[in-house]
Amino acid sequence: MSSSADEGMRVRREVLGHAHVDRAVARTTEFTRPFQEYITESVWGSIWTREGLDRRTRSCVTLAVLTALGRHEEIGMHVRAAVHNGLTAAEIAEVLLHTGAYAGVPAANAAFAIGQQVLAELGDEAARVHPAEEDEDDEHRAGQPE
Repeated sequence: MSSSADEGMRVRREVLGHAHVDRAVARTTEFTRPFQEYITESVWGSIWTREGLDRRTRSCVTLAVLTALGRHEEIGMHVRAAVHNGLTAAEIAEVLLHTGAYAGVPAANAAFAIGQQVLAELGDEAARVHPAEEDEDDEHRAGQPE
């Protein structure tokens, strides 16, 4: 594996969780291996590792794009990733609502249905405030009017 592939696998596991990645790796065949390698190296090793956006923001962008494109099969996975990256259920709802204003109500409606199901499955994990993110928000807001 190249260094970007190694880094990509590390980030992929951190964002999506070991269980999800282990299932994806176990389902990989000779036919799908090149695509899985591409995803790991390019998407996770080159895009998600860039410094321009933090993981919370990348999760927001990803949810918005998946919603706008109607990629329902990916939304649940990325709602879980968003929670893992520190977004609250309320923040995820805001991303979907905002996306609906620009991508259309049917797209957002489908994403809300998927998001609600995943957040219910996650239970307390989705409701938890992530202390590290709370501290960062306080520092970010310092000196700014509320």
